[in-house]
Order: sequence, then C-alpha cells, then structure tokens
Amino acid sequence: MTTATLYAYTSRGQLRSEPVPQRPRERRYYRDDIQRLLERKEARRDPAKAAARGLHWGSPVLESALTLIHDGKVYYRGRDVLKLAREATLEEAAELLWAAEPAERGRLFEQPPVLSPAHLARLRAWARDDPLSLLQAALPLGAAIDLAAYDLRPEGVRLAGARMVRMLTAVITGRHAEIPIHRALQAVWAPKNPAVGEVIRIALVLCADHELNTSAFVARCAASAGASPYDVVSAALATLKGHRHGGATERLSALFAEVGTPERSRAVVVNRLRRGESLPGFGHPLYPAGDPRATLLLKMAEAAGNKEAWLLVRHLATAGSKVLQARPNLDFGLVAVARTYGLPNHAPLVLFALGRTIGWIGHAIEQYASGEMIRPRARYTGPPPEPDTPLELEAPAEASRASRRR
Repeated sequence: MTTATLYAYTSRGQLRSEPVPQRPRERRYYRDDIQRLLERKEARRDPAKAAARGLHWGSPVLESALTLIHDGKVYYRGRDVLKLAREATLEEAAELLWAAEPAERGRLFEQPPVLSPAHLARLRAWARDDPLSLLQAALPLGAAIDLAAYDLRPEGVRLAGARMVRMLTAVITGRHAEIPIHRALQAVWAPKNPAVGEVIRIALVLCADHELNTSAFVARCAASAGASPYDVVSAALATLKGHRHGGATERLSALFAEVGTPERSRAVVVNRLRRGESLPGFGHPLYPAGDPRATLLLKMAEAAGNKEAWLLVRHLATAGSKVLQARPNLDFGLVAVARTYGLPNHAPLVLFALGRTIGWIGHAIEQYASGEMIRPRARYTGPPPEPDTPLELEAPAEASRASRRR
C-alpha cells in the first residue's frame, strides 16, 4: 500500500492514524484497519478465496448488532464489557443484548419456572456429576413443556430465553430461586461467602457473548432453519462442549492438576510441548496484546486472598506466557477464579455455558428477524465426475421370452 493510498483512505475516514511521539513528520496507522482494507481488495480480486477464508478468522460473513471486538476491547451493543461486568447482572446484560423494550426490563426473569421440583429431582438424580449433560437433558424436556417458545417474534424469544436461562440455573442448583442468577449459584457453590457472588456475576457477564464464535454460528444456523430457541441453545451447547471451545476449561483444569505446585509450572509446560501436546488457556487470535476478559478475571483471582492457589495460577500464567509468547485467555481466567475462590471443578464450564446462553439467544433473535437461511456453498475437492455413458436397461423377463418366440 503506497503512501498516497494511505493518505486517500485516511481522508475518507477508512483509516485511522496518530502522530508518532517525538517524530512530528511521521504518523502510524492501525494494523486492523489496513488488514481490513487488504481483505476487501482480495475479496474483489478472488471472491471465492475470500469467502473461504471468512470461515477461519477472516472477514465478517454476516451482520450483527450484538458484540464488537475492536482494538483489543469488547463491546455489547456499544457498551464496554469490562465496565458493564463491574456494574450489571447477567439479567441486565441479557436485556441489553436482547434489545428488550422498556416495559420488559426487570420483568423478563420473573416468569414462573418451566420445570417442576419433581422434574428437577429426576434430572439431577440421572446426571448429577455431569452438569453439561444435565443441561443438555433439560433442554428437550423444557421444550416439550414450554410450548410458548414456538413464538419466534423478538418479544416471544426474549420471554422464552429468560425462562430457559432460569430453568438451566435451577437444573444446576437443584432449586428454583427468586434471586439473581449469580446469587443462586453462590448459594450452592459458596454459601458462607456472599462476596463470591460478585465474582460469579462478573464472570457470567464476561461470558455472555463473543461475536460469531463457533457456538454462536451454530446457534444462528439452527435459528435460520426455524428451530425453536430451546433447540438453538441445545445445538450451541453441544458445540461449546468441544475441547477446542468451552471444553478447553476442563483441559486447563487437568493442566493445573498435573502442575500441582508452582515450582513445576515451567517443566510441565515445556514437557507438554515436547510431547507434541497443545497447551490450553493461552492466546487468542482476536487479542494479540492479551484477552481483556482474562485480565479482569486474573485481577479478581489475585484479590481472593488465597495465596497458595494464586501462587500456582501466577506461576503457570508466567510459564505459559513466556514459552508460548501468548497471554492467558478467558478459559484460563475462569479456571483461575474457580481455583482461588474454591468453586467446584465444573464451575468454569457451567459459568461459560450459562453466560453464553444469553448470547446464543441474542443471535437467535437477530437470525429469526432476518428471515434468511444460512446455507454456504462448499468448494468441491473430490474426484472428478465419471464421464457420461449411455444407460443400458435390461429388458423384463417376459419381454425377453416374447422376443425369442418371435
């Protein structure tokens, strides 16, 4: 890109620049802006190649008004997520992401429970030790009971979404609580420490949405086919469990267990890499300078006052960052919070799933409203078709005999 081109794009507002300190005649430009312009140029030159790249951290493939990731920051409908997490409950974040009407705010999550106490008891007896499977089992049951969820108008999906989130919380806690979601979880996970509720609240809000990640894309595909909100969340939840998505928290918990003591952090990290094993919890393509959500969660982990647990977190974070040249991501932050505050082993993935359900429903609302079916094309790479040959039809047996008689 020439200097003249830079000046032209800057004058049109398509590139941002700022002066270089102590170099008054020089300016520097934002890498993301330049990369975006280069991708547009490539798209015009080779649309098929650009479209394929769009599925792998490339240019945006569809429009959404939910979440913006820009300059290392995350915004929900224009609001800085880090500020929102310090102030809002998950219910309030849902109202924001779902574009709730003023009359709906404060009322969406006050609806009667979907599942009865008997339903909850049977579900928990079946899969008490596997919370994600428990949530997956609850969704089709809730869908069979909550017939109003087939109302796919935005207001209907907001109501169904709130009922669903409360239902999933009740499945985890084993009871219907008339308190905010973070307090319901705190009452079960840390009943003697109310301060943990604020940590849970912040973690839930940070997990609520993250643009068009894998599970959000699956949610939009399901919604585009006309699936109900319960089925949308069921499809997305199955995707979240994958070890390369939310399931990375379980792999990271196993890494902490393998390290055991702070002094072993670097050795375990290096040995894993030497064996060709991946190291979960570090790096994110959208945050070269570090995941801001993880930064906030690590500050909270340090503030827990659990010196022994924090020492292990700090040593492992340092070892991984130095060896991989990548900083901790959201998965690492969730596991760090769980360990320093004494939460259950399944807490990181449950927080991820409950929080992200808000985002999946937000994506479903947008997709239903668009009326469009998501159906990308595939670039065929298999063997070439067989050459056309005339079809030789075998004559029926009776016709063959008649022919011979003639």
